[in-house]
Amino acid sequence: MTAMGDLAKIWRGRLWLGLSALLLALIAAPAHARSLDVERDLCHAVSGTALGDDALSGLRFSCHGAPEGYQQASLWLRAPIDGAAPRRDLALMVHNSRFDRLAVAFSYADGATRWQRVRSGDFGTHWRAGGQILFEAPGRGVPLTAVTMRFDGLSGHQFVRARIVANDEAGMQSAGMAAAVGAALTLLLVSCIYSLSLAVAVRRKYLAWQAAWAATMLLWGTLWSQAHLGLVPWAAGTITAQAGTFLACLAIAAATASAVTAVERGTVPKGLRTATLLLGAGVGLAGIPLAFIRGGSLAALADLLGLLVIADLVMVVLYLGWAWRRGSIEARDFLGAWGLPMAVLAFIHIVDIEDGFWGGGSKLVVLVAATWQALWLAAAATRRLAHLRIERDHARDAEAQAQQLARRDPLTGLPNRRGFIDSVTPLLDRARADNLPAALLLVDIDRFKSINDIYGHEAGDAVLCGIGRRIERWEGSMCTVARLGGEEFGLLTIGMEGIILSRFAESIRRGIAACDHSEAVGERLVTASVGVAEVRPACDFKQLYRLADEALYDAKRGGRNRVAVQRHQNDAGRASGREIAVSK
Repeated sequence: MTAMGDLAKIWRGRLWLGLSALLLALIAAPAHARSLDVERDLCHAVSGTALGDDALSGLRFSCHGAPEGYQQASLWLRAPIDGAAPRRDLALMVHNSRFDRLAVAFSYADGATRWQRVRSGDFGTHWRAGGQILFEAPGRGVPLTAVTMRFDGLSGHQFVRARIVANDEAGMQSAGMAAAVGAALTLLLVSCIYSLSLAVAVRRKYLAWQAAWAATMLLWGTLWSQAHLGLVPWAAGTITAQAGTFLACLAIAAATASAVTAVERGTVPKGLRTATLLLGAGVGLAGIPLAFIRGGSLAALADLLGLLVIADLVMVVLYLGWAWRRGSIEARDFLGAWGLPMAVLAFIHIVDIEDGFWGGGSKLVVLVAATWQALWLAAAATRRLAHLRIERDHARDAEAQAQQLARRDPLTGLPNRRGFIDSVTPLLDRARADNLPAALLLVDIDRFKSINDIYGHEAGDAVLCGIGRRIERWEGSMCTVARLGGEEFGLLTIGMEGIILSRFAESIRRGIAACDHSEAVGERLVTASVGVAEVRPACDFKQLYRLADEALYDAKRGGRNRVAVQRHQNDAGRASGREIAVSK
């Protein structure tokens, strides 16, 4: 148990170091990147969508204030190129948002303009991992003077994020982003499959919700990063953005349900449980209308949703904290898993990181935090189930030991009557199957009561233990032994008959008489009478015992310290002979 706990701690520590290294590697924007803020860095103009792209030269741009009234029109955003950025081999990286069409114009010092265009449902070869669209300025010997973006049907300028970078850095960013996203999505997929398999194996509801959350985050990460466009290029643009909004809300609802159902009912007040579930469900349902809104109210509703999400997270933490104080181990595990996502959400609301992390911004951080959460929960569930498995195995071992003890005589260590019957059953079945003879030998210590009366019960116990050790020597694949009760022992053997069986019984009688009991009863000789029932073919144990008991009485009546054998032929239906062997 300790080794398993240490291994889990080492694994979580290495995971934390690995994710931290990934975040530190991605946190800084490239040295030559220039982030474009719509209201601070860009000039804007609004026109009708019917106006052609070649009307760029005739537009009047305003470089102050925020653009308005463009949702049903075209929004033009112009970024002049000055000495703050390289003048040749530039690329524009725009993050995917809700728009119908995007045209990018690269203007050169000689008055030439080169256009590149994408539209919702067709990004062509411009899409990159991390939800980015890359436009590379055509290589010309003339410096760039400006980059202009034209958005048709843009949902909100607040969601426009663009950067101007050098071409080589754009390629490096795309490769780094693809590697980071690929690793995160792979881990989410593994966590989803693993959690689902655990849910099916142990039938725990919270593990099913956990798998649903991991699957939803996997889909969201796939759509946000645009990894799906390699298979379904027609889903580029607005469809992906809308589906991503819905999946983000659905993931929060699934995570809330997983956290709440992990805690047993009655641990937390019913009102708090219900309120937390309803708040999580409300976030999930809010994603449906938000996925379809395209108007100017989207930004305000997005801010409202952000507050609702924070409220849901606070409620979940309160719920888990309450359960932890009531001793819930699952609540402790979930609090550890939710710690990083909570810190990330607080961080991205305080610090603007949209231009960091190779351009992935807050969404990449959320994806990495979700990966951490999924792996933590999977590891915690594994550790918890491993503990339960160990406890179950211990309980089974204790039960098996108790059953074993129930079949053993505590004094001699030999099987008792119950254990003897369990062991003779397969032997008799084997004898019947192979048509072998079977014999039951009942061994009764002569005048054992007098030993207890004269020397005490401790001496009598010592005698029984000594005889038990002697009888145990004959235990084997063809013979099983037991203490049947009091001073009576039993041996059942198969495959021996006639003179061989008689000699075997006589060796038992002589062996018992040869036992040294001098420490318990001094010079007194302890003998035993042996009754043997020989049957061919083998019969059931009850019949054998009855016949052996009759033979034992014959030996007792014949003067004790004797072997009496009673042979029985089942085919004839009667005893075929009775033999009394007198000891010498």
